[in-house]
Amino acid sequence: MNTNLINWRGFYTLFAKEVWRFLKVTTQTVLTPMVTVLLYLVVFASVLSEQVEVYAGVGYLAFLVPGLIMLSVVQNAFSNTSSSLFQAKQNGNVLFVLLAPLSSAEFYWAYVGAATVRGVLVGLCVWLAALVFVRLPVEHPGIVLAFGVLGGALLGALGLIAAIWADKWDHISAFQNFVILPLSFLSGVFYSINQLPGIWAQLSWYNPFFYLIDGFRYGFIGVSDANVSLSLFITLLSLLVVSVFCLRLLNSGYKLRS
Repeated sequence: MNTNLINWRGFYTLFAKEVWRFLKVTTQTVLTPMVTVLLYLVVFASVLSEQVEVYAGVGYLAFLVPGLIMLSVVQNAFSNTSSSLFQAKQNGNVLFVLLAPLSSAEFYWAYVGAATVRGVLVGLCVWLAALVFVRLPVEHPGIVLAFGVLGGALLGALGLIAAIWADKWDHISAFQNFVILPLSFLSGVFYSINQLPGIWAQLSWYNPFFYLIDGFRYGFIGVSDANVSLSLFITLLSLLVVSVFCLRLLNSGYKLRS
């Protein structure tokens, strides 16, 4: 890979290719995850909407929807990079990208940028659809956007790492089922960590996904379990660590050039 000046045309071409790749199958990449989240809402709306108040003046659905939106963002951002790069590895197409005059950083940001676009797009669709079930004003739009973009970028980078490491599709599934899903579902999507007993509440503070979802939720309802500045710092730090690790893998050519 070229390590000289920024190749904006090459970066944009790879980025646009990745965006058009998922836009060509929007039924699978946008509509399906949106319907999945709406099924969650249908169940919770019929069972708990009038019975649970998580914070003072904040009903359960208003609490739940931001978590589900971020859940859809992270899952789809991860799927975009992991499936795209691994399929390119399997087909041998990744060699043509590696031979192009693109630096590791340009390669990284093209894939992660497209994953972020998909994650934010799905999240936006989920939010619009959720308005049918609950009135959900946005208290701090800038915070919502910041955490949405950071969440998409973080999971896009993790998707690249999974795709580089994986030797078969089972490895991608394992990474998602044993790393991404547990961290997502145990991060306070469906509950406030203040409601957890003892050690489980303490362990939640060590889950970086908790800060991502909690900060994102604060942007909507103006209430959170953690300080929003701390959540933003932890999220940025997580993205930095994952990005550095991913770039080292790309620079080394690990499982890509062999």
